[in-house]
Parts: sequence; structure tokens; C-alpha cells
Amino acid sequence: MKFPKPQTLEQIAQIIDCEFVGSSNFPVLGMNEIHVVQAGDIVFVDHPKYYEKALGSMATIILINKKVACPKGKALLISDDPFRDFNKLTNHFKPFRPATAVIANSAKIGLHTIIQPNVFVGNNVVIGDNCLIHPNVVIYDDCIIGNNVTIHSGTVLGADAFYYKNRPEKFDKLTSGGNVVIHDNVDIGALCTIDRGVSASTIIGEGTKLDNQVHVGHDSVIGKRCLIASQVGIAGCVLIQDFVTIWGQVGITSGITIGEKAIISAQSGVSKSLPPNKSYFGTPADEFRKKYKEIASIRLIPDIIEKLDKLK
Repeated sequence: MKFPKPQTLEQIAQIIDCEFVGSSNFPVLGMNEIHVVQAGDIVFVDHPKYYEKALGSMATIILINKKVACPKGKALLISDDPFRDFNKLTNHFKPFRPATAVIANSAKIGLHTIIQPNVFVGNNVVIGDNCLIHPNVVIYDDCIIGNNVTIHSGTVLGADAFYYKNRPEKFDKLTSGGNVVIHDNVDIGALCTIDRGVSASTIIGEGTKLDNQVHVGHDSVIGKRCLIASQVGIAGCVLIQDFVTIWGQVGITSGITIGEKAIISAQSGVSKSLPPNKSYFGTPADEFRKKYKEIASIRLIPDIIEKLDKLK
């Protein structure tokens, strides 16, 4: 998430009331999670296990809960609770704006696009040309939809990320300041849910087709011309490369990559990154040939036990 205009390190420190290390005029351009940070961004870290990763990332401002040596060319914001202060910054630069109309006045809708009855379109939404949005679709603030996109009834674009910090007294929610981006020629089935990014975009690539009841978690990126069948659940921060096929009821864990042209069979559970150009099934999902060998071996177990019993 980029700020509307560049800030200084001192200005950011004043917003969250914290100490800083670095020049007061050090430029701050935005804020992002670790997997999408760029130069000029703030990243937060609140556990020693991840200090090195955050300090060595592309981020040039680290919001951290301990005073450590500051890497050259970077700056620190020292906070007793970086998670809380990251939320403060999101709420400051991207505050919630209540709706004042069913289709916001700030929304931009392209030529020949049809919006059916009972569709909600939030603030600053952009919808391209020749789209068809069916009844009861909800499009939250800041979503961007390309040309020739069809979205079926009951789908929700841009709900908050499912991202919580487990505190002793409660689950504390990480505020979502990102959006959803749908590229050209995408079809989205009925009752799909695509969550907004925490600080960046959840993206559905050009020509991809989603069946009914598909869930896409925050900050996930789906490539072009993918086919995703009904009841697939994709967790946050997943990268699905181009031309991937995912059949029904597949579950995919967070933070992994599915390689180009991979095929994942129905009801598989994907718990690790999968290389491209192969077919997978099972839980945990693995390559077809390997999985069939495992199944064949398991079927031999009763015969092996019987033979061992006879030898006793």
C-alpha cells in the first residue's frame, strides 16, 4: 500500500507515538507485508525469529519491538507493539469509509457493462467494459475489475483478510488495507469469496475461470487461464502460476507456490509448493506416480502380515 504522498520517518513516528532510528527526514513511501515489500516501505516484525528476515528484506523502514543495529540505508521504528501500530497506520492512511449509495458515486463503470439489481458497488471501485455483474454481488471498496468479466450471484469481492494475532485475552485482527484486482476475461461463479490483500492486492489473472463456491484468501495471486472447480479453498499468500487446473474441494495452505500447468485432482490437500507441469492428488498432495506406488505398497501390507504370521 502506497501512501497518498511521501511521508518522513518523523511524521510516521508521530502518528504511532514511537521512537525512531534514522534521519528525521528519511522518506517513507508506503507499508506492506514481508512478501510484497518494496524500497521505501514499512514492514513490521514482532518476533525475534523473523528479525533477520525483516531487516534483510526490501523494506527500508522496519517497525520492530526491539532496538537493534540498523542496517545501512534503512531506518527503524521502535514500538512496544508493532502489530498494533501497523494497524494504526493502515487506519490512518486507509480509513473505513461508510457507503452512501448502493453504487458509490466514486465508482467508475465501463461501456456496455450491465449491473443487475441488488448489486453493491463500493467506493472507488473500477469496473471495465462489457462486464456482466449478476444480482446480489457485493464489490467492496477499491476493487478493480477488467473488461469482459462475468460475476455470478452471491459472490463477494474484497472482504477482510482472515489474519489474527493470538493474544492472551483475544484474537486481534490485522486491518486490511489492500484490494482485489480481477483481470480481463475472467468468469467468477456464484457464491465465491475473494478477500482483499492486507496491504497489497489479491489478484485473479487474465482468462481465469472460477466455478461456484471458490474461496481465495488475502494476497493470493492466481495466474492467467487457470481453471478452478467448485469448493476449492485457497489460503492467503498463495501463488498459483499460469494454466493451472484445480479440481473440486482441493484445499491449499498459505504461502506456497503451485507451478505452471500443474493439475491437482479433487479433494487433494496441498501443504507444500508443487513443481510445474505435473499432476497431483491425495493428502498431502504428491505426484500421481509416486502416490500410486504408495497406495500399491499399502495394499500389500495384509499379505505381508499374513506371510509373517505363517512363519511364526
